Amino acid sequence: MIHYILQILVFQLLFLIAYDVFLKKELHFNWNRIYLIATPILSFILPLIEIDFIRKNIPEEYIFQLPAVILGGTSSEYVAYETLNAITIHGISAISTTFVFQFIWLSGALIALSFFLFKLYKVFKLKRSGTSINIDGTKIISLANTDIAFSFLNTIFIGEGLSNTQKETILLHEKVHIQQYHSFDLLFFEFIKIICWFNPLVYVYQSKMILLQEYMADEKAASLKGKNEYYNGLLSQIFKTESISFINTFFNHSLIKKRIVMLQKSNLKANKNSQLKYLLLLPIIGTMLIYTSCTEKTNVKSPTNQVSKSTSESDILKNIEALKESIAVKGDLTKEEENALKALLVLTDGNKLESPYYEEVKDLIEIPFGVIKKAPTYPGCTGDNEDLKKCFTQNIMQFVGAEFNTKVSNKEISGKQRIAVKFKIDNTGKATNVEARSEFKELEMEAIRVISNLPEMLPGEHEGKKVGVQYSLPIILDIQ
Repeated sequence: MIHYILQILVFQLLFLIAYDVFLKKELHFNWNRIYLIATPILSFILPLIEIDFIRKNIPEEYIFQLPAVILGGTSSEYVAYETLNAITIHGISAISTTFVFQFIWLSGALIALSFFLFKLYKVFKLKRSGTSINIDGTKIISLANTDIAFSFLNTIFIGEGLSNTQKETILLHEKVHIQQYHSFDLLFFEFIKIICWFNPLVYVYQSKMILLQEYMADEKAASLKGKNEYYNGLLSQIFKTESISFINTFFNHSLIKKRIVMLQKSNLKANKNSQLKYLLLLPIIGTMLIYTSCTEKTNVKSPTNQVSKSTSESDILKNIEALKESIAVKGDLTKEEENALKALLVLTDGNKLESPYYEEVKDLIEIPFGVIKKAPTYPGCTGDNEDLKKCFTQNIMQFVGAEFNTKVSNKEISGKQRIAVKFKIDNTGKATNVEARSEFKELEMEAIRVISNLPEMLPGEHEGKKVGVQYSLPIILDIQ
């Protein structure tokens, strides 16, 4: 969840930077409006998207990745399928980080909702205190003893302290806000502010939308009233206004100068070629999709899938040339290097496992799970090769789920923790070469302990020879 939130923040920041650098001074106001509404939504969606053809360009190793083992939830749930397998075992943390996070988020959301409801109350209180009139189909609330002016939804609020000339200008301006449904844009950001109250970029988005809406209303109103007269109306006086983020206020001291500058700029016709700038959104989104597609996630393969080669033929030739050069430079090889070279010769020799070197290096020979003639057999498993693979996968998951101790550390470990495990079932049927990576050393040691204690199995066989098979097993610890 934290990673997802960080991605949202980064994506929104990139979208805002692109807006400030390329788009905010453009006169294509409707395009900018769409941009400011669409990009926050995209920032929530893009982290959830993975594109398969991007992921397929990532080389796969000659290692069979077992389905993820998920520890957390109900201990009685043991599930095994071809594409997604999971074991869940209940784990409890003294104080769940997830619970604390949820409590903080909910508290902030309730406070943000309270502020929103209070601002709504202020608007409706003004509505009840004023006199309602209808002018040309527009509902207007006249407020006594004030000179405020703003609109909300389909209603214009205007103070009786304003002159008739000022009221005329304001009505033209605020009618544009109503006709173009600007209040709904601002309410959209109010909703996001309640959900993502901790995200400062939402407030930046809303402030940019407010300014953009003023440009749009000024452009339309000035075309009806005449720009010189409209300028004078803006410059004549700075009026009081309510500090409510989802109303369209006519007078805002900090925005007056920007509005006049944009009105002057709007004398020039918008350059149609400048619309091409909006195509910049495509490479930005493309880059984000590449990131989300290539971000490491639990990648589960079916036991029946073939494991593809990790390199192309040309890459293999390059690697062979590099190997020849390295051997020529070094000269004498160590015993370990010599055995590794013999193991490579066994796999590439036309005689395969009948190679004269096989007996010397049989402990080093590993056959990819996807092409092995007979997979390692877990005790009690029967059937053909595919049945043995599925049974092996299911029993490994059940064993790890039953044996893994979630309370191995004195440290507070909660939420989701990923443990990446690699091991080999060697040519004697034993689990060897067990490696594990995790944020917590205790979890690494526990994963190594559990996998090292796997029961002895019938080793895999290929071309009549007993061979070792390498596995990759992701374990996801989910402690509530």
